[in-house]
Amino acid sequence: MTTPEAETRRALARLRRAIEKARREIRGLRELLDRSEAEGYPADDYAEMDEHLSAVTDLVGREQARQQAKILRSGGISANRLRGSAGRFGGGSRDRGRRS
Repeated sequence: MTTPEAETRRALARLRRAIEKARREIRGLRELLDRSEAEGYPADDYAEMDEHLSAVTDLVGREQARQQAKILRSGGISANRLRGSAGRFGGGSRDRGRRS
């Protein structure tokens, strides 16, 4: 039997992977369009779409960190210990793509 917390963590991880895959696909499509069309396609729209997905990835990372902190607190980990390790769970752009 799984807990709602575990299901939440799994769902966030799946969402993060899906968004990262979408970003890779968008970048690949942009490269192909650059080669095949050179001009005449809405490159700015593709760049904007990638920026939006980046923002969503950051939001998911923050939620993952919040969920991790909540789980640690419920297990009796002190707030001081959480603060010291917050960088590991932040999910910011620095560690994007390293976790699955």
